[in-house]
Amino acid sequence: MKKGHILGLGIIAIAIVIIISMLGDASTYESFATAKAMKAKGEDKAIHVVGQLKKGESGNVEGIEVNEDKTSFYFLMVDNDGTEQRVFYNEPVPADFHRSEQVVVIGGYKNEEIFMADKILMKCPSKYQENEVSTAGM
Repeated sequence: MKKGHILGLGIIAIAIVIIISMLGDASTYESFATAKAMKAKGEDKAIHVVGQLKKGESGNVEGIEVNEDKTSFYFLMVDNDGTEQRVFYNEPVPADFHRSEQVVVIGGYKNEEIFMADKILMKCPSKYQENEVSTAGM
């Protein structure tokens, strides 16, 4: 075999190893029930849970409790399975948190009652969405 072929096969082998190792770290969205089960099994990796903030009948967000120092807060979140969970985030309330359509919390359970979020990702309504499409007459 030529040195070029051996070098090419080596690069391909390294690429395959990198791709396989990255697949193990790929995260999926879980429910709070799955996150609790993973904690019970002893898994301590960060878990992504997707859902919405709990809203009352009037459409207002309920259950946000900001601590006195305003550097952390609790909130109620409902995952896609309908499970309601109290979540703690050790950072100030993000801007437009109340307006978010969807929330992804990344973290895990430290005890049975509270999900500890290390990071929060929000999907807010777009200010660029058109509410009404107007057409010009021809």
